Amino acid sequence: MKGFFRWFKSNTKIKRWILLIIIGILLCCYGMATVLTSRQMEFIDLAKIAGIFVVGFILIIYSIVAIQKRMLEILVRDTDNRLQNNDKKNKKAEVKSLIFNKRVYNQGPKIVVIGGGTGLNSVLKGLKNYTDNITAIVTVSDYGEQKTESRKILETLPLDDVKESIVALSAKEDAMEKLMNFKFDSGKLSKMSFGDVYFLAMQELYKDFTESVKQSQNIFNMTGKVLPVTMEEIKICAELEDGTVIESKEKIPEVINDKTCKISRVFITPSNCKPAPGVLEAISEADAIIIGPGSLYTNVIPNLLVKGVAKAIKESKAFKVYVSNLMTEPGQTDNYTLSEHIKAINDHAGKGIVEYCIYDTGEIIPEYVRKYNMEGSEVVEQDTSKVKVEGVHLIQRNLSYIENGFIRHNPDAIAASIIQLICDDLKFNNMENNAQYMMLNNRLKDSKKSVKKTNKAKSKKVQESKGKRTKMGKSKFFDKYSERIKSIQESDEKQKEKAKKNK
Repeated sequence: MKGFFRWFKSNTKIKRWILLIIIGILLCCYGMATVLTSRQMEFIDLAKIAGIFVVGFILIIYSIVAIQKRMLEILVRDTDNRLQNNDKKNKKAEVKSLIFNKRVYNQGPKIVVIGGGTGLNSVLKGLKNYTDNITAIVTVSDYGEQKTESRKILETLPLDDVKESIVALSAKEDAMEKLMNFKFDSGKLSKMSFGDVYFLAMQELYKDFTESVKQSQNIFNMTGKVLPVTMEEIKICAELEDGTVIESKEKIPEVINDKTCKISRVFITPSNCKPAPGVLEAISEADAIIIGPGSLYTNVIPNLLVKGVAKAIKESKAFKVYVSNLMTEPGQTDNYTLSEHIKAINDHAGKGIVEYCIYDTGEIIPEYVRKYNMEGSEVVEQDTSKVKVEGVHLIQRNLSYIENGFIRHNPDAIAASIIQLICDDLKFNNMENNAQYMMLNNRLKDSKKSVKKTNKAKSKKVQESKGKRTKMGKSKFFDKYSERIKSIQESDEKQKEKAKKNK
């Protein structure tokens, strides 16, 4: 009996349709009763009664269809085991679905995410709540950094980005992260990483690295799959505007600061490396291709330089979306604006790679911005007028939030923006009754509520914060906090002068 009355709760949104059915039945009964009890009727009276009967009948049919649609949405929602942490508390219904949850997600949109680092992982964490058809394409490079002891002993490929993407797509991220990064401290496996040992064993078993990564999807119960952009270990090199060539990522900031010279281009060696099996196929079949966020010259662009990748993206009919970085990166993108990030991608891979750009509102808590300023990083200036000239459609969202003291992209906000594009396209093609649309739209509503709560909390912190020195372009953030920033800068300068005198 309790289960029956649950259908009448406000969150089910079914009572309104039941009320309309009752009204429809009453109208139909009234029309029929009037006809049966009347001995004589004129044509006008008969037309009125017929009209009342038809209206009642339409209300009954429309309400029954609406109830069935709503019940389908509830059944899909209540078998959704991917509800966000904030939403799990609200999941009280115990409706047993007639729809197999896995099948719904398998029919979700095909999304390819290209990049590396924490930015890529933020996108993956958000998107896995909507679809199983996610493909993360990452570089196989150590970016010029020295090999770890584990890699030296096992002679494995640099798999940091692969391992991080697997963690991001896992059902239990914290447990998977501990497992992948676990290092043995005794015995014959001393100094070795579990992740390196695992992939070496998988490669020996399947005789193919790509296949071993693919099989890991089932072994680790991952959502989606991870593909290396190429099977060859690539080296990322940077050429500065004065012609200097840097072959180690760790030396790029130092050399650039010494020469006060910008990066002219980056290139990979070997330059003719082929894409790994499945990469081009995933791109051609995608409904959406997401580029970034991440280190522009070492995480994003190198993937686009692998033979055939940029061409496949341009030829794809998918939405091509670039997610902008929140902060500039010292020694790589110093003073870069939003348009300069996009221009760098176009210069390396050609136009047609970016159609949409999701960028932040600039509302970042000042005290955290200052921490980044101390390390030479700034909030990316949003010169939207120059971006529009490039023919890129802009989508402004409140993307940033604070995680463990760092400014990060909000996975829910990014995913919601991407899925909204796909939903709008489905709606444009009159596919509102499609199971995929209903599932995506229902999840989107839940996600927007979660994002709204996060943004409210962040806005409160921004207003209460007594942030200190920062430097920005003409963004919404800068306009709002310009006076405070100026006073803080003056205060910092005075403190420096006092420190010098004391010495």
